Amino acid sequence: MAGINKVILVGRLGKDPEVKYTPDGVAVAVFPIATSVEWKDKNTGEKREKTEWHRIEAWRRLGEICGEYLHKGKQVYIEGRLQTDSWEDRDGNKRYSTKVVAREMQMLDSPGGKGEREDYQGQQPPLEEPVNVPEDDIPF
Repeated sequence: MAGINKVILVGRLGKDPEVKYTPDGVAVAVFPIATSVEWKDKNTGEKREKTEWHRIEAWRRLGEICGEYLHKGKQVYIEGRLQTDSWEDRDGNKRYSTKVVAREMQMLDSPGGKGEREDYQGQQPPLEEPVNVPEDDIPF
């Protein structure tokens, strides 16, 4: 029986997407989005907030669209799957990085600020396709 690996996030871009191309000419956009949770502290009554940063990776045409239309501060809906990459750093230590490989993106902010949505779906890389991003190229 196969498992389910599905992630849905609504957040704001922390910086503009960076679009790169594989040696085969396949586009991949990488960008961070922030999601926040708010609550009231039981002891002090103060409003608290915790922000999580998520690394998003969008492939092929979806990556090109993200690179063209998304900008820092824009609110987006991202649907995809979690993927954890591992590598050895310069000192031989095993390192891990978890990202969301986007399958769908919706812009929740319109260019005119009217809150209109535009939906985009993209092709994901095959599950076995290795994604080797050198440690120095990780944007955050």
